[in-house]
Amino acid sequence: MANNEIIPIEMLLPNKIPIIPLNGKPIFPGIFTPIMLSSQDDIQTMDEAMQSHGMIGLVLVKEDTDKPQASDLHEVGTVAKIVKRINLPDGSVNIFISTLKRFKIKKSLSKEQPIMAAVEYKDDQGEDSDEIKALTRALISEMKMISENNPLFSEEMRLNMINIDHPGKIADFIASILNIDRTEQQKILELFDIRERMERVLMSIKREQELLKIQKRIQKEINEKVEKSQRDYFLKEELKAIKQELGMPTDAKGSDYQRIKELLEGFGFKGEIKELVDQELEKFGLMDPNSSEFIVTRNWLDLVSKLPWKAETGKDFDLAAAKDILENDHYGLKDVKDRIIEYLAVRKLKKDSRGSILCLVGPPGVGKTSVGRSVAKALGKEFFRFSVGGMRDEAEIKGHRRTYVGALPGKIIQGLKITKSRDPVFMIDEIDKMGQSFQGDPSSALLEVLDPEQNFSFRDHYLDLPFDVSNVFFIVTANTLDTIPPPLRDRMEIIQLAGYVDTEKLEIAKRYLIPKSLDKAGLKRSRVKYTRDALTAIAEGYAREAGVRNFEKLLDRIHRKIALQLVSSDDGDSPAKRYNIDKPSLEKYLGKARFDADDIKRASLPGMTVGLAWTNMGGDTLIIEAVANPGKESFKLTGQMGSVMQESASIAYTWVRHYSADAYNIPSSYYEERQIHLHIPEGATPKDGPSAGITMATTLLSMVLNKKVKDRLAMTGELSLTGQVLPIGGLKEKTVAAKRNKIREIIIPKGNAKDLEDIPEHVKKGIEFYPVERMEEVIAIALP
Repeated sequence: MANNEIIPIEMLLPNKIPIIPLNGKPIFPGIFTPIMLSSQDDIQTMDEAMQSHGMIGLVLVKEDTDKPQASDLHEVGTVAKIVKRINLPDGSVNIFISTLKRFKIKKSLSKEQPIMAAVEYKDDQGEDSDEIKALTRALISEMKMISENNPLFSEEMRLNMINIDHPGKIADFIASILNIDRTEQQKILELFDIRERMERVLMSIKREQELLKIQKRIQKEINEKVEKSQRDYFLKEELKAIKQELGMPTDAKGSDYQRIKELLEGFGFKGEIKELVDQELEKFGLMDPNSSEFIVTRNWLDLVSKLPWKAETGKDFDLAAAKDILENDHYGLKDVKDRIIEYLAVRKLKKDSRGSILCLVGPPGVGKTSVGRSVAKALGKEFFRFSVGGMRDEAEIKGHRRTYVGALPGKIIQGLKITKSRDPVFMIDEIDKMGQSFQGDPSSALLEVLDPEQNFSFRDHYLDLPFDVSNVFFIVTANTLDTIPPPLRDRMEIIQLAGYVDTEKLEIAKRYLIPKSLDKAGLKRSRVKYTRDALTAIAEGYAREAGVRNFEKLLDRIHRKIALQLVSSDDGDSPAKRYNIDKPSLEKYLGKARFDADDIKRASLPGMTVGLAWTNMGGDTLIIEAVANPGKESFKLTGQMGSVMQESASIAYTWVRHYSADAYNIPSSYYEERQIHLHIPEGATPKDGPSAGITMATTLLSMVLNKKVKDRLAMTGELSLTGQVLPIGGLKEKTVAAKRNKIREIIIPKGNAKDLEDIPEHVKKGIEFYPVERMEEVIAIALP
């Protein structure tokens, strides 16, 4: 070989080279790049290489580790020539290398660092074919597209890529600058076939282009959001400047302050109210909107500004028109209508509504709640209803103090705010079902609300200002008076609503329930016709309760079935389609009747008597039975009797034992040798009260004499130990129940004779009443 001949560096590559493990990414051949060496083992390897031939092997470790061994390295790496070394102040070394060629480790000569390995060098495989040229053009073309849209690609990179003349080196260069993971780069490094390498790099470029598209779309969306927020900011600032020029408030707080201030000044407050409102308004004006107290004060001022402090009261109305509204909306309920008309007459004369608190007491379904709406309609007033059933927290009535998080005013103030009226009609439902708990007693909280002597300055805990609620017309509903505390009951005018008899149910059904139910089912009123017998059968066989709620549910069921038939049939939309509901067809729609026509309570044997009772569900009839069995003297009571009823039974037993001995010569041995058992059927239903006294006495005497009580006879009355018959309550409801049970004669206490005037004539029709003072009179009528 001549002295002046240049020898390629590839021919000078040693077969044994020191290895520097790479923890980051692999380094490809044909690249001039710096490397930072901070490990002492790597620096020692580099020093040994520079002292000999200046060559090092760069091999990627399989997994990052601080002390890599030979077994941790991949098999393929890149040999590099150390061009320059720079020592850094922290002890590390920066070297510049020029990578030359791929190699494959044949054998590791040392397992630990410094690692020395015997290697064989690999040349690129594959001829210079048209496919290789096409792949080269494709690589360069695709990379141009990426580099144009990516500012990270410098002009120098673009020039280098174009000036590389070897296809394999182009693939290596592109793989080194693409943002792909280390595993994929190592796989590309291990491909010696040029075509395979270029195809793999092209796939990586395609993936990078897809990522760039997604990145570009996301960047565009972010830029649009930023631009919109900036635009909104500038517009708001511009609007603020315009408002300042016009002297208008420039923020939400200022706007609220101005609005609330104008409203409050319009009320013309005086005294305590003005002092507190001005104080809170001043505090609100100085507050930071981010303060926790800001919302509390704002909500309070907002409430004060929306209450009807100056609303007009005492609007005139037409008494005759109001009376017509009440008559049209409800059938019956004469006592309620008369009381309301009286109230309206007083209002018309005096222009004052103070002291108007009605309590409607009656069984469910008789129309107590709907009366309130009719009253509001008749008066032309706003209506607000709320139920206190199950309420245990007095704050529901009088509000929470503002110091609590989430505090709200009570139902009274809320109702005034909603109705925007100082004299609305307030209906308080289910007042008999209020409870008590550790949170307070809501019934006591109602005392101030319903007391005409106090409610002109009602003070809600949240509002903490006196507000006049004396102009509110309160209507209270309950099923029973027993659970209403006496102080609360004393503040209300009680009006009892009895249940309906069958004739009344028929009228209510024809006038109100059937049209309402047809509309609810989407049926035209001309499609369905009821016979009188059908409506009577529903009342007697399916809905015998005091009210008409179940009656309405049964009508709804019939109309739903008719609606299904209309929708299912081919001629359902035909206007000629009609449904006539008669008595025989009821079973088709409602099933078997719950009550037989003959299923009425009758005293068919000695020791049986029909009594009249009053319950929360209205009046009711009950059978009292008695039998005597041989045995040691005893008197047993069953049927869930309360303590008062048990006392009445003991009085009846004592009186009968005394009377039977005098009047019928029944010896005392009769009682001493018998176990007498008194029972009231429907044992699952609790029963209490003194009004069954004469009924139990009659039952016992009927048993002793073995004589049947007069048929279709019922009775009610309290019995004293000396045989006096004392007055009872609920005569109207009991009479209605007797009418439903086909009773023809009723024995009542003489003290209740005056109550007969309150019972409608159509209810009393067909019933004979016997007012009595003594038990002997009862016996003379019942056991003739």
